[in-house]
Amino acid sequence: MRITLVHPAGFNFVPGQPDFSVLANRMPPIGIMQLASWLEKFGHSVQLHDCLGPYAPATIAENAEIVLATDPEMVGFSATTSGFMDAFEIAAYIRARRPEIKIVFGNVHVSSLGAPILEHFPEIDYLVIGEGEGAFLDLADGKPLKNVGNLIYRDEAGKIRINPRRDRIIDLDELPFPAYEKLAGFPHAYHLPLFAYEKRHGATMITSRGCPYTCSFCDRTVFERLYKTNSAQYTYDHMKYLRDRFGVYHINMYDDLFTAKKQRVFDLCELLIEKPLGIQWNCAIRTGHTSDEMLAKLKQAGVLMVSMGIESADPQMMERHKAGVTLDAVRDTVRQIHAAGLRAKGLFIFGMPGETPETVKVTSDFILSLGLDEMNMTKFSPLHGAPIWDECANSKVSGEMIEDWRLMNCLNFVFLPHGFSSREEMDALYNWHVKRFYDSKGYRRRFAKRLWAHRWSLWHVIKHLPETIAAARYFSSNKEQLEKAKREFKLHPRQPVGLKPFLSPDLQVDNIVAMSPVRISRRDAMKAIIPLAEEGISCCPPSASPAAV
Repeated sequence: MRITLVHPAGFNFVPGQPDFSVLANRMPPIGIMQLASWLEKFGHSVQLHDCLGPYAPATIAENAEIVLATDPEMVGFSATTSGFMDAFEIAAYIRARRPEIKIVFGNVHVSSLGAPILEHFPEIDYLVIGEGEGAFLDLADGKPLKNVGNLIYRDEAGKIRINPRRDRIIDLDELPFPAYEKLAGFPHAYHLPLFAYEKRHGATMITSRGCPYTCSFCDRTVFERLYKTNSAQYTYDHMKYLRDRFGVYHINMYDDLFTAKKQRVFDLCELLIEKPLGIQWNCAIRTGHTSDEMLAKLKQAGVLMVSMGIESADPQMMERHKAGVTLDAVRDTVRQIHAAGLRAKGLFIFGMPGETPETVKVTSDFILSLGLDEMNMTKFSPLHGAPIWDECANSKVSGEMIEDWRLMNCLNFVFLPHGFSSREEMDALYNWHVKRFYDSKGYRRRFAKRLWAHRWSLWHVIKHLPETIAAARYFSSNKEQLEKAKREFKLHPRQPVGLKPFLSPDLQVDNIVAMSPVRISRRDAMKAIIPLAEEGISCCPPSASPAAV
């Protein structure tokens, strides 16, 4: 079958702000690249189109025409929440001109919402929920729809059917390497976060799936709780492939839990030490998953910087949203990272329920005290499958929310906690912190020492000097200036609001445990969802005959 897979652009901006997206990292869409290589392994012909790619046009019609020019029999869209409406508009354009083409949507947004997506968007034929390789291959092979696990579809009578979940891919080494070669402009026209690499060209890899932890803000509806990894040898071979075929010399590992399986990390490091590739790489760690020995090995194996999710420095916020991590443990881990000769990057979230100007200032003080080499603070966007969703979207206990999917991109404050009077107040405080961090003497001193090592990033900034100046001016804006620049942004006329999350029993249990004000067991939480199931409240069936909606 002829298949084209599409990565939609989405809305990568903030209404009323200058567009300096050229300064942001441009990452290859690993998901559709992995799916493409999997489908081609079984004889299907696959094309890719990245609407955020370096040569992609700006309009819906132009992107849709590029897809149509590939003459597909099936088009698949990988859609996050902020990218969904963009993907839908391209799909609607294709449906209007070539109604015989089958339209498939997958990834986190449809996995977290399920059947109502088909109810509201008749232009879409199929939803692939969860892990996509098996279901998409079954569709391409023409298997009877009722036998395709992880699929939501309409039967011949037009009734929406929800098929059971299929077993996860147990051995990720069965997957071929992502189809990087199908991506126009890879690797030279894609770039990693500025000043986070020294060598070029850069690429990204993901070597694991799933997460056993339950942070309040995280949507795990695609891979759920089961944590699986590529082997150390597969990961080494993947890195070598990127170097040998594409000239890649820096890799960002985008695993949520790269160091969770310690022996795998040690085995990979030993391979890289024994047979060096000349590649630098970055990875993420979790407090409590590292040791002096591991960090020393990572340094020997070519790691430049490690990131760690900290989220907040307010103890109550941490206990509520990221249980199991303490400030003392964070301090100790940063000291360990620096002692090993590695750079430390902290990841934070601003604007979750319970946030106030005081908690933000506490976090800002803590960030400066750590001596971090880099930091990233995202603007909290509630996700449908996250434990915190109901509190944010369906009640006004903690704050007020604008449910505009296009703005749920971690660049806008769609959720307004009660501790703030306006989103402009939040933006001004956010800008204050960003400017404070990058203007600090410690950061400037560390940055100056490494300036030549970061010459490729510096050249990118110089090439886009007008956008750099606009960004600097924006992050100096105060509340009054932000209020003046504010402009109305209307909800997309086709976007529904108030849809309920579509969660498996396992995730329902996890969410109850995560949001309970007192500690409860998973067994007690399971007892709580049994009455809901008996009342017919929808969740993703783990196994059963196809259910009608």
